[in-house]
Amino acid sequence: MTTITVFSAYPFERPYLSAAAQGRYSFNFLNVALTPDTAAQAAGSTAVAVFVNDDASAPVLEKLQALGVRYLLVRAAGHDNVDSAAAHRLGLRVATVPHYSPFAIAEHALALMLALNRHLRQADTQLRRGDFRLDHLIGFDLHGKTVGIVGCGTIGGTLAGLLHGFGCRLLGYDIEPDAELTRCYGLQYVPLDELCAQSDVVSLHAPLTPITRHLFDQARLARLKPGAMLINTARGALLDTKAALAALESGQLGYLGLDVYEHEKGLFFNDHSQELLPDALLAQLLAQPNVLVTGHQGFLTDEALTSIATTTIESLDSWLAGQPTANELLPSAEGPTMAAAVPAG
Repeated sequence: MTTITVFSAYPFERPYLSAAAQGRYSFNFLNVALTPDTAAQAAGSTAVAVFVNDDASAPVLEKLQALGVRYLLVRAAGHDNVDSAAAHRLGLRVATVPHYSPFAIAEHALALMLALNRHLRQADTQLRRGDFRLDHLIGFDLHGKTVGIVGCGTIGGTLAGLLHGFGCRLLGYDIEPDAELTRCYGLQYVPLDELCAQSDVVSLHAPLTPITRHLFDQARLARLKPGAMLINTARGALLDTKAALAALESGQLGYLGLDVYEHEKGLFFNDHSQELLPDALLAQLLAQPNVLVTGHQGFLTDEALTSIATTTIESLDSWLAGQPTANELLPSAEGPTMAAAVPAG
């Protein structure tokens, strides 16, 4: 029976993968991340399944190929951790899950907006200690506000639909504008700096590439409307975290909601409750009353997990049957593009 070694195999997803396989494959579930040191644990496997913080760089792929691994299954849409050119050179076929549930990520982004705006974190903390005062909990109507969406692909477009229902004015930035979003929701495409200057809320849904790394740095944060809200459910490194902290402390940035974090590798998805938080920068962020961070859980819905597992297994099914899969990552698909929003998972 074909064996799949699953790195970073968290308990919440194992039942979904097993159900999708329907007994056709043997799983080697590992709770460790794929690294140069752990790659040897894939020995005897035809396929390896990786997650967002696994290391699929060229040296690691070379080790997998030497072990006889033929297929790399990425249990996410984002693939910035995979050296696809090296995979192609080594004869390793790579598949992603380009579309699982855009609603999962878009709804989570909206949840962060609402929770920050209505100070739900502070309200819950106060109430639990018997403090029912409302003095520091004043929010604003989302209705009528301008929201800028950076990366108007599947997820960004889904968020546009949700925000249109709230009565928001929508601005978008993408190198490939989708006229359908303009027709359906009145979304207006503008240059990024103009989007920053006009938006009360900015939500990031772009892929991470060399061009988009630190897309929101000190200079771009300074172009935001003073007191604006920034939401990132895409990739942590789109935002320069140190610059964001400085903008919060100066008041330039009014609210910050993150489901992804620039330095989350080795931190998120693990229990650090019995130790001091090993990341001083994140600790400083969490100390801010106008910051809300979730641990990369935007994708975590039953529908999304089912789709991720099913698509992952279907890609391997196709390859083993000698058939192509539309989910294959080809070198030609690489490049510094913002044409499609990449889910945070």
